[in-house]
Amino acid sequence: MIYIVAIALGAALMVTNIVRYILFIRKTKDVLSSGDKKDIVWEYISLVLLIFFLIGYILVAVLGNPDAIMAGILLGGSIFVAIVLTLMIRLVKTTKMNSLDIAETLIGVVDARDPNLNGHSRYVQNLTMLLYEYLPASKKIGINELSLEYAALMHDVGKLGIPESILNKPAKLDDEEWKVMKTHPRVGVEILNSLPSFREILPWIEYHHERVDGKGYYSIPGDEIPYPARVLAVADTYSAITMRRSYKDPRTHEDAIRIMKEVAGTQLDKDIVDILCSIPKEKLMACVPDTVEV
Repeated sequence: MIYIVAIALGAALMVTNIVRYILFIRKTKDVLSSGDKKDIVWEYISLVLLIFFLIGYILVAVLGNPDAIMAGILLGGSIFVAIVLTLMIRLVKTTKMNSLDIAETLIGVVDARDPNLNGHSRYVQNLTMLLYEYLPASKKIGINELSLEYAALMHDVGKLGIPESILNKPAKLDDEEWKVMKTHPRVGVEILNSLPSFREILPWIEYHHERVDGKGYYSIPGDEIPYPARVLAVADTYSAITMRRSYKDPRTHEDAIRIMKEVAGTQLDKDIVDILCSIPKEKLMACVPDTVEV
């Protein structure tokens, strides 16, 4: 009887392993860990094998006549898989955190080229992830959280291709300069296009200046703007209003909310604006990086 109990414990642990593995696979569908088709095949082969082993546990417990050695092997196998899975999850988590830290440092260098943008990307990143917390569950399902965070952080990377004379101009841009500035989303896409795992987020970056009334940078109709790009647009707009620029003073949180409500449904997605407006002021203010002057 004790052998059956040991095998049952092993089977229960294997069920837990399978659930953890499935969740792990789902969480690796992002800009850092999504692999090629061969990786996907191996992932599913591993899952099938785990299920196969679980069936073996059940058959041995029900139909077999297990002894101490068999029970020990099966329980030990489940424990071994649990240990390996835990180490793998921790390793991937640590790698992602380190990669994000490196990316944030690099984007800080990009922002530093323009005194008007120093800290802006981090600000938009923080606002975007706060917005994500408040999105309806139905919207979250189709958006990988880490991918959205990278899109927010990288949304202005295309400004590397904009002349500093335009970036650093202490006044509003003229028509020709504005035409150049409007190319930065697509320049960003060109920069990131060499990274296969980033291709999912390229449209989010490319269209973050589109308007729901179709009058944005590239005149994309509102229903064709990816939902994550609309989230970025709301976060980017709040940041732009509340940050100090060389040609304007920062506006207050209350001013930002009023202005964004006025353009909701024309420039910005109304539902997402409503979500931002529902977030407590102190949480929005906590998104401001130390380098941003508001």
